[in-house]
Amino acid sequence: MQDENIFKMSEMADTQIKDIPTLNILLCYLLYKIDIPVEVEDMYEIAVGTGLVNYFYYQDSIDYLLKNGLIKSENDKEGKTFYTLLPKGTACAKELKNYAPKSYRDKLVLIALRYFARIKSEKDIIIRYIELERGCYIHIRCPDNRCDLMDLKLFAPDIRQAKIIGEKIMMNPAGFYGKIIHLALSNEEITYDLTDN
Repeated sequence: MQDENIFKMSEMADTQIKDIPTLNILLCYLLYKIDIPVEVEDMYEIAVGTGLVNYFYYQDSIDYLLKNGLIKSENDKEGKTFYTLLPKGTACAKELKNYAPKSYRDKLVLIALRYFARIKSEKDIIIRYIELERGCYIHIRCPDNRCDLMDLKLFAPDIRQAKIIGEKIMMNPAGFYGKIIHLALSNEEITYDLTDN
């Protein structure tokens, strides 16, 4: 009974980060762990789009980090704006990380890793849904520089189930492609029992 109550309380608990100093440390820590400049829109999606951080706290934290020289924003040749960690921000991430709960650090880094993996997957594989009179095709293409590595259609009874299949494929497109190749290479001819002939 007590375990059920704790579980219910944890489900109802507000898990948003609402402490700006903690959020400052977490954003520096994220940039430190990812170790690449992060596009402004991507940083927003990782923190706010996932519901981990409130929009207003996020804006206050970013403003603080920029004004105090912990991060900087730069534009690339295509005009995209990125956040880059500065030495002061690196020191903040390394020295103050223990002031931000490990659960938040882990959650934020995991969200970011999954987010970037999803972006990469969307470049590696293209999924379209073709609705039919009865059912739906999931058209899966895995394009390469000169040709398609895979061009496959799967049938699903309806668009809802087709999208579930598509989402599962997008969780690990390379793994899906590898399993298809493995199945093809390990497929064997049916053996027939001729002992009673």
